[in-house]
Amino acid sequence: MVQKGVDLDCKSFSCSICLELLKDPVGLHCGHSYCMDCIKTHWDQEDQKKLYSCPQCRQAFVTRPVLLKNTMLADLVEKLKKTGLQAAPADLCYTQGEVEAINGSADKAVEHSEKTFAEMIRQVRSKQKTEVSRVKDLQEKLEQEITELKRRDAELKTLAQHEDHNQFLHDYRSLSALSKSTSSINIRLLRYFEDVTAAVSEAREKLQDVLRETWTNISLTETQVDVSLPQPEPKTRPFLRYSREITMDPNTAHRKLLLSDGNRKATRMSQPQSYPRHTDRFTEWSQVLSKESLTGSCYWEVEWGGGAVFVAVAYKNISRSAGSNECVFGCNDKSWALICYTNGYIFRHNKVRTPVSGPRSSRIGVYLDHSAGVLSFYSVSGTMTLLHRVQTTFTQPLHAGVWLCDNGDTAEFRTLK
Repeated sequence: MVQKGVDLDCKSFSCSICLELLKDPVGLHCGHSYCMDCIKTHWDQEDQKKLYSCPQCRQAFVTRPVLLKNTMLADLVEKLKKTGLQAAPADLCYTQGEVEAINGSADKAVEHSEKTFAEMIRQVRSKQKTEVSRVKDLQEKLEQEITELKRRDAELKTLAQHEDHNQFLHDYRSLSALSKSTSSINIRLLRYFEDVTAAVSEAREKLQDVLRETWTNISLTETQVDVSLPQPEPKTRPFLRYSREITMDPNTAHRKLLLSDGNRKATRMSQPQSYPRHTDRFTEWSQVLSKESLTGSCYWEVEWGGGAVFVAVAYKNISRSAGSNECVFGCNDKSWALICYTNGYIFRHNKVRTPVSGPRSSRIGVYLDHSAGVLSFYSVSGTMTLLHRVQTTFTQPLHAGVWLCDNGDTAEFRTLK
């Protein structure tokens, strides 16, 4: 019996062709398993080639393998169904089918390219034989004409030795007339196939441009697809590999914020600090931005304490000294903020407030995938619970930020290991 709580994902028991849980599973010699009907249909399409291969690892089989149902795997799948393991949405298993699509597309491109260049090579060789044969025929005719000219020259030398002029004239008239040369020699530069080489080089450069553009489009499409995939929420902290060391920029800190611990911690004070004047400094609200700009995939955690703290991200060009709330994190289209209270959370962006439910915690995890436009806030304690996720398009690098509402409030960017 399958033990309760075994950590198994859908792809472990899914067919990479139909992306569903295995039905009448069969195993190939390479070790991969498929639904019997799926692999049969796949191989039916390869019957013309008389070459059968595994859709995943591409291992080829000279003859079509005999498919036998894997009863042990079938029983395991049935037991897993009974214990609650259901087939995941197809988009979660999007990659074991994208692999097949990539391999199939690449195989077709290579096959077509091989046929095209094979035909080009055949044409070049055919033209080579024709030209060589033409030149050899010309060479043979020229050699015959040279032989004829040498014979004629010898006869003329013999006649020239006659002292009797009448006899000379008689013998000269009896000589056969010199045949007219039928060989034509075209003087040309030795550039028989250089034009072909130049054309191939030009085609190669154009093909490389197409390939580069294709890779770019694939990357962009891949990013868009990844964004739409529903992701299972982590129970631990899997984002640590994306952790960033975050420090606060003293030039942005409001005068009532005291920075300490290497500029990683801020404390709201009742008396202003003696910071020098700077154009980047927040002058209306007790906020501060990180020194580091954030792009790509980043993760950090903020330890907070007190009555109310904003954990935020913002563009660097957010207003610093507006008299209204325009410069407050979450009150404009340049910032996103999770407001942490002792009794709950609120998410705010562009003045729109969204109530957020979740376990109370003094530590907030923030995950940013800038290129995908994903921003997630987590409650971090013994486990990791998603509080709120944003799906948008970021047009500039972001900076982490905090706003401390009352005297004594604290926020610290933690060093993660």
